[in-house]
Amino acid sequence: MGIALGLGLLVGMQREYKQHRVAGIRTFALATLLGSITGLIAEHFDAGIIVAIGGLCLALLLVTVNFIKQKDKEIQDLGQTTEVAFLLMYALGVYLSFGNLNLGVALGGMIALLLHYKSRMGQFVDNLDPKDIRAIMQFVAITLVILPILPNQTYGPYDVLNPREVWLMVVLIVSLSMIGYIIYKVLDKDSGTIANGLLGGLISSTATTVTFSRRTNEMPKAARLAAFIIMTASAVSIVRVLVEVSVVSPQSIKTIAPPLIAEFVFMVLVCTGLYFYNRNKETQELPEPNNPAQLKSALVFGFLYAFILLAVAAAKDYFGESGLYIVSFISGLTDVDAITLSLSQSLNQGNLDSQLAWKLMLVAALSNLIFKGGMASVLGTKSLSKYVWIVFALSIVFGVFLIFLWPETWVF
Repeated sequence: MGIALGLGLLVGMQREYKQHRVAGIRTFALATLLGSITGLIAEHFDAGIIVAIGGLCLALLLVTVNFIKQKDKEIQDLGQTTEVAFLLMYALGVYLSFGNLNLGVALGGMIALLLHYKSRMGQFVDNLDPKDIRAIMQFVAITLVILPILPNQTYGPYDVLNPREVWLMVVLIVSLSMIGYIIYKVLDKDSGTIANGLLGGLISSTATTVTFSRRTNEMPKAARLAAFIIMTASAVSIVRVLVEVSVVSPQSIKTIAPPLIAEFVFMVLVCTGLYFYNRNKETQELPEPNNPAQLKSALVFGFLYAFILLAVAAAKDYFGESGLYIVSFISGLTDVDAITLSLSQSLNQGNLDSQLAWKLMLVAALSNLIFKGGMASVLGTKSLSKYVWIVFALSIVFGVFLIFLWPETWVF
C-alpha cells in the first residue's frame, strides 16, 4: 500500500506540474491505491475478472469526464477526485469484510487526508521549479532504476567491490542530501543563521563553506556570521556520520557514537560561543542549493567510494593501522561520507575493530575541517579566515585529544 501510494503521488506530481488537468497528484494516488485494493480482493476471491472490472470502471470514468469537458466549454476544471474516491471507498469497504481491520482504518485515514489537503498539496507542486522536478526524477533514476539492475556479487582485488552495495551507499548519501534539500524548499529562504548552518550541514558543509566564504567579499562585516554558519554546518556533518554508521553498521554504533558525540557537543559549544560573540544580528538568506541528485555527482561519489574501499583494504594489508590513518586523512580532505561508509562496510565484514574505526572516522572529519579552513582562507576575507581557523583549531585539538585519551570502556 505504501509503495502504491508513493508511486501514485510521484506520477501525479509530474502530471500536475505539467498542468495536465485530467488527473492530478491526488487522483493518481487514489487510482493507484484503487488498483492495489482491487488486486487484494481479486486474490482473496481467486477471481481475476475483478481486476478487469475495476480497470474498465476507471476507463469509462475517464472517457465520460473527457466527453463532458469537450461538450461543455464553460467547465474549465472538472476533476475526477470525487469519483475515484467513491470507487476507492467501495473497494475499501469490500476489503474490510475479510481483510486486516487496522490496515483498512489506516487506508481510510490516508484517503481522508488526501482529500482534505488538496490546496496544500497543489500549492507544494506549484512552488516547484524545473530544477526541483529534475532533482526528483534523477533521484528516482538513482534509486529505482539503476539500483535494482546492478549485480549483487563481489569483484576485483581483495573481494570488496560489490556494485549493488556500492550504489546502495550512493543512494544513502543522495537521500540524506535530498532531505536537506526538501527542508530548504519547505522553509522560508530567509530562515535565520541557525537554520542556514543546520541545512548547510544536511545538504553539504563543503558547499556551505564555499558559498558563505565568497559572500564575505561582498559583505566584510558578516565575517563572524559566516564563520558561525560554516562551523554549524561542520558540526552537523558529524551527525551525518553517525546516521551513516547507524544505517550501514548498526551493531557498531554503541562503540562509535560516544566519542563522536563528544566531538559534536564540543563543536556545538564552540558554535554557541561564536553565536553570542557575533554582534551582527543580520540574517543571511540561505543560498539556493545545487541539485543533490545529479547523476554525474552520484557516479563520482560511487567511484570515489569504490576506490576508498580498495585503498582501505590495500592499506591494511601492506601497512597495517598506520596505513589506514593515512587513507582516512587524505580521503577526508574532500569527502567524509565515502571513508565513513567504507569503514562501516569493513566493520560489517569483520575486517576492522570498532575502536579503530571511530578514530579513523574522526581523523577524516578533522582533515575535512583543515580542507574547509583552507577554502575559507582562499575564498573569503582575512577576518573570516581568522574566525574560522580559531573555531576549527579548537575542534581539531579537542578531536586529537579524543583519539589519544578516550577510554575504550566508555561505550553505550
